[in-house]
Amino acid sequence: MPLKSLLVAAVLTLSLPANTFAWDGVDSDSGGAVEIGKGNLVRSGQTVEVYDYEAGEYRDVDVQSIQRSGGSVEVEVEVYDNDSGEYRTFEMDD
Repeated sequence: MPLKSLLVAAVLTLSLPANTFAWDGVDSDSGGAVEIGKGNLVRSGQTVEVYDYEAGEYRDVDVQSIQRSGGSVEVEVEVYDNDSGEYRTFEMDD
């Protein structure tokens, strides 16, 4: 493959939006693993689908807020769980 084609392929791969990959995290209250599936736009006000490993099912949650935890590599995502009617905080891997 010519160098120019490799360069174009590398730039396209690196420029893919982050929402094309699954995002792993932990529910800060229960300690259970959660995963925000690829294709979900994680922004305040958006509804996203989360796989809750502890419950063993997918859940729709409304994103309330997103913030970095200091200088760490974790991102806190506060959500409202439509199925349980509770607010939850996920600590997601950055």
